[in-house]
This record gives sequence, C-alpha cells and structure tokens, in this order.
Amino acid sequence: MMKPLLQRLRQAVGLDPAPVTGPDLFTHAGPVAAQDSRRVLWPQRAQEVSAGPLSPAKGMKVLTTLWGADRHMGLLTPQTVGRLKNFLHFVTVPPDQELIRQDELGDFMVILLSGRVAVERTQSWGERLRLAEAVPGEMLGEMSLLDGGSRFSACITRSDCELAVLTAEQMNRMVAVDAGLVGCLMTLLARKMSLRLRVVGARLSDRV
Repeated sequence: MMKPLLQRLRQAVGLDPAPVTGPDLFTHAGPVAAQDSRRVLWPQRAQEVSAGPLSPAKGMKVLTTLWGADRHMGLLTPQTVGRLKNFLHFVTVPPDQELIRQDELGDFMVILLSGRVAVERTQSWGERLRLAEAVPGEMLGEMSLLDGGSRFSACITRSDCELAVLTAEQMNRMVAVDAGLVGCLMTLLARKMSLRLRVVGARLSDRV
C-alpha cells in the first residue's frame, strides 16, 4: 500500500511524471490475445527482419512528400503529418524479409517510404497468390491494428526498404495526447482500406 501511495505523491509534485497513455483501444491484449502464439509485437518482428535505424528527419521528409501527392492522404496538411513524428518509428529493412505474416496477430502497421513490398496470400487449397505490390506511401497491416483480427496476407520486402512503423502502444498514446490527429488518421485509413478491399475482393473473385 505504501509504495503506490508514495509513487502517486511523487507524481503529484512532479518528481515522477506519470506515463502518458490513453485508453487501451489498439493493443487487444486481453488474457486470450496476450497468450496467443500468433501475437507478434513490433520489437520482435524488427529483430527478425534485421531492421536498422532510419533518421526521423529523413523519414518525415519522405512521408510528407509521399502523402502530399496522394489523393486521400493529401487531405492532411504538412503540419498535421508532421505531428506523426512523435509516434512513428523509422527503420530500414533488407530484401526478402517477411514484415507481416498471414494469419498472425500483429500490433503494428507500416508505411512504405521507399523500396518494393509484395503482398501475397496463400489460399486454402495451397495456391500462393500475389495480390499487389505496394508502392511508397502505402500503408500495410493497418486493418489488424485497428480491429485486432488476424493478418489477411503476408508482406515481403523485395528490395531494400525504408519504413515508418506505427505500433498499437503509440496509437493508444496518440489517443491521449492528440485525439484530433487520431480522428483525421482514422477517417483516411477507412477510405484507403475500403478501396483496397474492393480491389482485393475483385482479384480473389476472379480466381474462384
């Protein structure tokens, strides 16, 4: 009892600032999910794919340029995009690395800044189907980050890639400190996902 009380007193006088977190909306880390072997956190995946550091200044410059030219993401002002710097991790990843695996549970999404990433799905009858090749500026893995469901497809780097990574933990933090940014981002993510689902659905129906 004494230790938590002392900690609260330290926080009250500014000696031990409380961590800035928001509601646990995006981690989906309930008792079942936390123990699910399919659950993969970004630090684990970063190690598996040999991710290296990328300068945040360079990453933000590239991201602002890419999204400024995008029909949907271009609705965000450069100043709004700039606020994302506080929540993104910027990394480099070599070729032939599986950033996202089909059917896993992930707590992160990635934004491709440079390079090529193949989006593939293995069908129930064993066929490996190439759904798309992501181009710089595209987001990958955002659906699972938002709904806590399993990954629909796999994403494999086909060249040296530069990425911005947004984790569930940082999304929760964004809710706490910049709710306006969350609202803008969610609206545009929904539009992008809707368009992607239409395209993927059409391709899959052609294969049946």
